[in-house]
Amino acid sequence: MSRRGLVPLAAALALVAAGCGSGKTVSPAPETVEGTLPATTTSTSTAKGDAAAGKKLFASNGCGGCHTFKPAGASGQVGPDLDKLVADAQKAKHGSVEQYATESIKDPGAYVVPGFSNGMPSFSQLSDQDVANLVAFLTQKS
Repeated sequence: MSRRGLVPLAAALALVAAGCGSGKTVSPAPETVEGTLPATTTSTSTAKGDAAAGKKLFASNGCGGCHTFKPAGASGQVGPDLDKLVADAQKAKHGSVEQYATESIKDPGAYVVPGFSNGMPSFSQLSDQDVANLVAFLTQKS
């Protein structure tokens, strides 16, 4: 075997040998952390929504053409009845009503209400704040 062939073989054997040991698991030593860690959130969106702005977005994006939603005066029949949003969210088991509504706007195919097809258009032009505003409108307490 040439010297060129021995170098890769020696490197491979060194890696295998490094993996062999006494059979015990080695973990890094803990370090002391000074200060505080950043807070985490389980919400799908950090933006706080404005229901009044969401109502305007609902109208301007034509949501009422497909969805029934009494607070918007909408009576569309193509998409799910948004007056039943809480019940649909419970059936979907995709988190809170707010999380479910956010997901339904951002990724309409993630859960499709039985009896409906996934015909909702993409609303990728909406910012996270726009989505938060729509969710605030859809989930406001009457």
